[in-house]
Amino acid sequence: MTMKMPHKNSRKSGYIFTAKKHPKKGIMSTILGVISIASVAAAIYLSFQNGGKASPNYGAAVFLSTVFSLAGMVLSVLSLTEKDRYRLFPLLGIGCNLLSLALISIILYAGAYGI
Repeated sequence: MTMKMPHKNSRKSGYIFTAKKHPKKGIMSTILGVISIASVAAAIYLSFQNGGKASPNYGAAVFLSTVFSLAGMVLSVLSLTEKDRYRLFPLLGIGCNLLSLALISIILYAGAYGI
């Protein structure tokens, strides 16, 4: 009796082909979250550079960041409901937008109670 050894090419490849794509809404929500975090961080940094005096322009930037974060949250939740899509960018968008909203909430709380 002779045993045949399997040929090297008879092994299965580790590739899985799929039709999944990254959702455009999820990518947009991540971009909005990053823009929002960057503008809030810039407003905080520039306020500290001025000795704690915030310009009305910084307040307007933070307000627009709030709008961007809320729009990003809506987009990321909508993109999570799509079928056959990767979930990386919607989850990153939720994380970035939540971080931005948390920073804005801390700023408002500190301003209201003088922390």
